[in-house]
Amino acid sequence: MREEYHAGTLGRDDLDSNPFAQFQTWFGEARSADIREANAMTVSTIGDDGAPTSRTLLLKDCDETGFTFFTNYESRKANEIAANPNGSILFFWKELERQIQVRGTIEKVSREESESYFFSRPYNSRIGAWASKQSKVIPNRDWLNDRIKDFAVKFPETDAPDCVPLPDFWGGYRLIPSSFEFWQGQPGRNHDRFIYSRSENNLWEAQRYSP
Repeated sequence: MREEYHAGTLGRDDLDSNPFAQFQTWFGEARSADIREANAMTVSTIGDDGAPTSRTLLLKDCDETGFTFFTNYESRKANEIAANPNGSILFFWKELERQIQVRGTIEKVSREESESYFFSRPYNSRIGAWASKQSKVIPNRDWLNDRIKDFAVKFPETDAPDCVPLPDFWGGYRLIPSSFEFWQGQPGRNHDRFIYSRSENNLWEAQRYSP
């Protein structure tokens, strides 16, 4: 199973001096290419045993403060973040033969920010947040379906955005970058890689790395 990559090249002159701006350029191109869920990213955290854990989540916001996602604060990933805030996110757009990896520290967003996003979610997703005991063993699917029905009765759908309140155990995290890597596939596995890191004067600097 082998494919040659030849969709494009990446040189220093192609890069913005600001990695956040470079991310927005590539993210916009991924969306324009009609890639399904271009905001899907692999989020990696570190467990108590020192081993990494990865899962796919959806990016919900990005600005120069960082990359934001939302989850259950009692989940495995939340427990790992509480114990060790270092983590990474990875976007892979195979149609464009591109990857972006962002490393940094992860912290909770404000409750106000979590509420703003939570109230924008579809009703069934808000009910699902209440019903799920994320990362916990459950007896069967019927158990989950029964909880969904129970919370739908407790929080009936109305026109009010807060008809389903934000659970105390649910909210957002933001990864604050310490480095960015932009990767463009090339023939013969001689890929283009550039890593942005902070310089001594706190400015971003990009360097080419061997594939």
